[in-house]
Amino acid sequence: MRPLRPRSPWLALLALAPLLTACTSPTPAAPVDEARVAEGLNDQFLNPEADVSRWVNMFESENRNIARFAGEIVDAARAEPGMDVADIGCGTGLFVPHFLEAIGADGDYYAVDISPAMLELLGQRKAESDWDQVTVVECDEKSSKLEPRSVDLVFICDTYHHFEFPLHTMESIHRAIRPGGRLVIVDFDRIPGVSRDWLLDHVRAGKEVFRAEIESAGFVFDHEPEMENLSENYLLVFRRP
Repeated sequence: MRPLRPRSPWLALLALAPLLTACTSPTPAAPVDEARVAEGLNDQFLNPEADVSRWVNMFESENRNIARFAGEIVDAARAEPGMDVADIGCGTGLFVPHFLEAIGADGDYYAVDISPAMLELLGQRKAESDWDQVTVVECDEKSSKLEPRSVDLVFICDTYHHFEFPLHTMESIHRAIRPGGRLVIVDFDRIPGVSRDWLLDHVRAGKEVFRAEIESAGFVFDHEPEMENLSENYLLVFRRP
C-alpha cells in the first residue's frame, strides 16, 4: 500500500465533500434487469490470445486524431497535481504518460480494462517504464471494479459505446468518484447522413443519448469544451455531486 502523502488545498476540499453531500447525493442504483446493449461488441477484446500489437498500431497511430492530440485531450480533462485518476478502457495505455505528467508524483493512476491481452500489455509496460503510480485493474461487463471514493477524475475515451451494461457500469463509476470529482467522456459523434457508415454501425447512439444515460446515473453535466482537432469525436465533462 502506498504511504499517505500531502494533498493540495483543492484536494483537501474534495476530502471534506462527502460530509457535506452524503445526505443529498445518494448513488443511483442501476436496474437489476438492465438489458445488454452492445451484444458481441467486445468479443475480440476478450480473446486472451488476441494479437495486441495490432491494437497498438491502430490505437497509437498518428493517423488517429485521438492519438495525435492526446495531450490536448488530457489538458481539456484538467487533471491536476496530486489527483487520483482512473482511465476506464485504458487499452494499450495511450494516455498514461500524459496523465502521469499532469498528476505528478503525488497522484495515483488506475489503468482499467476488460481485455486480458490489454491487461497483460499494461503490466509489461508498467514493468518496463517509470509507471510506479499505475495500478492495473481488471474490470468486468458490469463494474469498473474501482474502490468507492477512490478517485478524483474518471476518464473514458472511445469506450463508453463499448459498455455492455452502461447503467450498471456508470453506477460503479459514480461510487468510485469522490464527491466533487469529475467524469470526462470522449466518444464518437454519431450523426446519420454525416458520420461514416462504419461509425453508424459501430456506435449504438449519439451524444444526446449518452449524455442522458450518464446524467441518469447521478452525474451533472458541466460543459463541452471545443475540440477543433477532433474531427469525429466530442468531449463532455460531468461533475459528481
